[in-house]
Amino acid sequence: MAEFISYDGTPLAYRSFGDGPPLVCLPGGPMRDSAYLGELGGLSAHRRLIMLDLRGTGRSALPGDPASYRCDRQVADVEALREHLGLDRIDLLGHSAGTNLAVLYAARRPERVGRLLLVTPSPMVLGIEVTAQERLATARLRAGEPWFAAAYAALESVAAGRPAPGAWEAVAPLRHGRWDAAARELDAGDEVQRNAEAAAGYGAEGAYDPTATRAALAAFAAPVLVLAGEVDLNSPPAAMAELAGAFPGAGLLVQPGAGHYPWLDDAARFTAAAEAFLAG
Repeated sequence: MAEFISYDGTPLAYRSFGDGPPLVCLPGGPMRDSAYLGELGGLSAHRRLIMLDLRGTGRSALPGDPASYRCDRQVADVEALREHLGLDRIDLLGHSAGTNLAVLYAARRPERVGRLLLVTPSPMVLGIEVTAQERLATARLRAGEPWFAAAYAALESVAAGRPAPGAWEAVAPLRHGRWDAAARELDAGDEVQRNAEAAAGYGAEGAYDPTATRAALAAFAAPVLVLAGEVDLNSPPAAMAELAGAFPGAGLLVQPGAGHYPWLDDAARFTAAAEAFLAG
């Protein structure tokens, strides 16, 4: 575990795995301890993974100003990390809600990004809506699973705005391509690894300006890959294709059978795709 001081004096921590070219990794949650990323299915065999604990999460300190949890204000934390690492440019990976921060960094500091890898991204930063019908249609791809009936009924209640008791727990298998012990452990860790106050502030009013961000990205020159999961109801492939379209020449790769955490569902396929992109 290493530490640096961000722009406002807040000490921020990061973990480092592997010895290859550096890859800065921004976790989702939102505002969950980066520990849940593990070593991204073994990507550390190819890259030095620099896992940032966002302010107020993991080993990073609580900021003096809770308003600084807002996603756009954390762009300055990513820039402070780049300066701390002494890198002219950074290859940047974001997962889920962390991709909102990665995209805003790319929009504001395009000259500082070498390659941008967005893993099952949140589309909020670009104002892309995922409808309830899209989520339900994606969920129906899992109809052959033994747990499907209960999970789908719970999802229907959530989609209707009237979550049944225990609905969020029942939906959990639909977040994963494989509902196994590793998936259960990852889900169980969310409650203790996520800073709820910070999560509430992350997407607060003013955090996102989709029109301005799209305009900035129209001239973004660095290589971009959007890596989606075939059965990810949080970030379904159609929405991910729209997100990729906001970047000039971005690639879209849909990992077969993968949910929201593709490095858990098929580590070998995920790491091969990620490293192929990062290696150019």
